Amino acid sequence: MGSYLNPGSKGFQESLNSEIYMDKTGLIEKTNAVLNTRQKFLCVSRPRRFGKLMAADMLAAYYDRGEDSSSLFASLKISGAASYHVYLNQYDVIKVNMQEFLSMTHDMDDMLAMLQKYLVFDLVEHFGDIRFRDENNLIQVMKDIYAKTKRSFVILIDEWDCLFREYQQDQNAQKKYLDIPWAFLLSLCSESMAERSELCGSGLYDRNSAYKKIWIPFGT
Repeated sequence: MGSYLNPGSKGFQESLNSEIYMDKTGLIEKTNAVLNTRQKFLCVSRPRRFGKLMAADMLAAYYDRGEDSSSLFASLKISGAASYHVYLNQYDVIKVNMQEFLSMTHDMDDMLAMLQKYLVFDLVEHFGDIRFRDENNLIQVMKDIYAKTKRSFVILIDEWDCLFREYQQDQNAQKKYLDIPWAFLLSLCSESMAERSELCGSGLYDRNSAYKKIWIPFGT
């Protein structure tokens, strides 16, 4: 288990242990339903403080193949779904918090370079038996991993909107952020990766911050 690769179920376990917990596992049934279909783009809108981080932790715990999380979901609604056992713990999960990377860097180029460097580090360390074409190219590393393992990835992105809060008046930074990460995500969905990557990102599409959205393009 790395810092970003297959993060495990600790976050979701803490939610379950909390004094107040509402079963939101119906979201998993919705995401499972679009796997292997053309309807692989979902947008789930939620107000602030309505559990986007919990949802990301829940998806990570469910899909993460690094551990058996069945005991966490056994008493929850999703356990009764026909798709429950089909996708449970079947994917390598990458989970990142963009605020973490933004706070450790000084500009967009540094942030994106650090993001790629840290994700590649986890992937290369975990899949040490694979010979990579280019260890400096995150997308190529993931393609090489799939070519060897034939397993899909799930990518969970939290705090996608952090730059808009930090650089509210800097439209150039905002444009660069939108251009480069979207190209990154779309390249994971193109060519061979188009059929083999599940992506989930949470982001701000309303700059007034009234609502955030969990953007979930899924495809296998």
